[in-house]
Amino acid sequence: MNNAEDSQLKDKQETVQRPNAKNLELAGLSLAALGVVFGDLGTSPLYAIRECFTGEAAIHPLSANVIGIVSLIFWAMTIIVTLKYLIFILRADNQGEGGVLVLTSLVASIVSKNKSNRWLLIAMGLFGASLLYGDGMITPAISVLSAVEGLERVAPGLKPFIIPATVTILALLCVLQYRGTASIGALFGPIIVVWMVVIGSFGLNAIIKRPDILQALFPWHGIKFLVNNKFHGFLAMGSVFLCVTGAEALYADLGHFGKKPIRIVWLFFAMPMLLLNYFGQGAFLLENPKETFHPFYGLVPNWFVIPMVILATMATVIASQAVISGAYSLTRQAMQYGYLPRMRILHTSQHHVGQIYVPAVNWFLMIACIGLVLGFKSSSRLAAAYGVAVTGTMLISSFLFYRVARERWRWSRLIAGGIVCMFLIVDITFFSANMTKLFNGAWFPLVIAGGIFLLMTTWKKGREVLSAELKSRTVSFSDFMKTIRSNPPQRVPGQAVFMTGNPEIVPPALLKNLSQNGIIHSQVAILNFSSKDEPRVPDEEKVKVEELGMGFHRVQISHGYMESPSIKKTFELAREKGLDFDAGKACFFLGREKLLPGGGAMKPRFAALFAFMSRNAQDATAFYEIPPEQVMEVGVQLKI
Repeated sequence: MNNAEDSQLKDKQETVQRPNAKNLELAGLSLAALGVVFGDLGTSPLYAIRECFTGEAAIHPLSANVIGIVSLIFWAMTIIVTLKYLIFILRADNQGEGGVLVLTSLVASIVSKNKSNRWLLIAMGLFGASLLYGDGMITPAISVLSAVEGLERVAPGLKPFIIPATVTILALLCVLQYRGTASIGALFGPIIVVWMVVIGSFGLNAIIKRPDILQALFPWHGIKFLVNNKFHGFLAMGSVFLCVTGAEALYADLGHFGKKPIRIVWLFFAMPMLLLNYFGQGAFLLENPKETFHPFYGLVPNWFVIPMVILATMATVIASQAVISGAYSLTRQAMQYGYLPRMRILHTSQHHVGQIYVPAVNWFLMIACIGLVLGFKSSSRLAAAYGVAVTGTMLISSFLFYRVARERWRWSRLIAGGIVCMFLIVDITFFSANMTKLFNGAWFPLVIAGGIFLLMTTWKKGREVLSAELKSRTVSFSDFMKTIRSNPPQRVPGQAVFMTGNPEIVPPALLKNLSQNGIIHSQVAILNFSSKDEPRVPDEEKVKVEELGMGFHRVQISHGYMESPSIKKTFELAREKGLDFDAGKACFFLGREKLLPGGGAMKPRFAALFAFMSRNAQDATAFYEIPPEQVMEVGVQLKI
């Protein structure tokens, strides 16, 4: 074989191998997405249809009502999950990352600061993010509890053990969070595959027995149900919505898997399997209208109930894990955007930067989940509290999406308005229906969201006030450099690093050290960390070094909202830009502000809350990974 033929053969082999490699990668991402993204949606069949016929707004299981409910479920999944999220909302990404906070940042970056509604849009996005914490508390509680309740079908005498078993599972889930999902994450996808194949198969078996349930594919059966049942039918929409809880995860987890795997898994596997089960439960109720207590387990043969309870528990634990991990990611984003104080973050994987553990959030969620189980005592009662948080976030996402479509993509008012109006009709209907459950438990996620929203806005405002107060107490770098040139202070050998939130002014710690000790180190680096409206900043763009003269350097570090700042990495990158500092020997001067509520720009109650949050925030030494033995703190008293 000559060289030309050999080269052609190699080209053909590479051409074959590249698509195969891409297909394998796509298959792997799709399998992982199934376990993480669709866990919540995938476990909704445990309680969605049951609540329509046994919940607070229970509908009589007449044939027309059963077909109508199943029809509404089918079209809710089609419009909200497939059309709204997969086709439209997933387009609104920031370099591949998604989520309501990302959507908020996009709006904030494209809407002019002079527009009066900018703050309203940002506030809406923050409240939408706050609502997700309420969802993060209820999802593990209702999912695990509904799965364990299957024990009662096996043996009614096991009912007293349902609550203790649920609490034990939730406690273990939270206690083991520090180990991360890297070691068990590979199992998530296969388990959910088995789960969905099993529930889809049992559903198909029931459909074969009662194929008339397939009438629910036609939307007029859902419309007829709403017309005939009037206000009672409207109330039932709150239970119908349970079938799409978890749709927000499609968007929030976009950065982990990408659009293509998420869309493929939903359209060709998850949605068909879920619909088979929902239609199967409908067929079961057509055949057994009195068996409304748990139609999900009604599809399961008696000999398979115990294995199904075990499988359901595993699936709900996976769904809970995904929601808890989402709360961690949301918290880190809020910290990077400046809406929450610094918290301790542990990375649980050396290969995946997105796998993190936030102890404060974890214990908060554990206490809340266990408290919900003990307080509500059944998944049916918990369902009354479920839905408001998710519908609220979906409603807010529609408003924010409109602004992105208009101002980022330049869609016309007609196109953007027409699409969003269609979504708003559905969103407002579901939100209104869920709000009727306000006094039956729906108040809980709203109170939680209100509290977290208050913390976010107070912290943001407090940091702005604090920055202004610090700025009034210092001078600009240009004036400072003129002063030390005309009146040079004593210089001592060594490297000193000062951190500042504003790179244009001299850090108060530097001025105080100079006034009290009368000395400045021979080499001084002024570090400023800032977060960008993008998930990750390339290393070559992360650090900017500016030489100011007389041994002074200004170092500006940019990081994405999915990254954690690190002093060690900062100096490694800065060395490539000409800054010859040894992070292992330099002395770090950090300002520690003692905040005095009252007499400042903030109202006393908010000032006291901000001071409390500031005292309990993780200190800069740990957050920036600075060796404690190299740190000197300089205290400053400030009125806020």
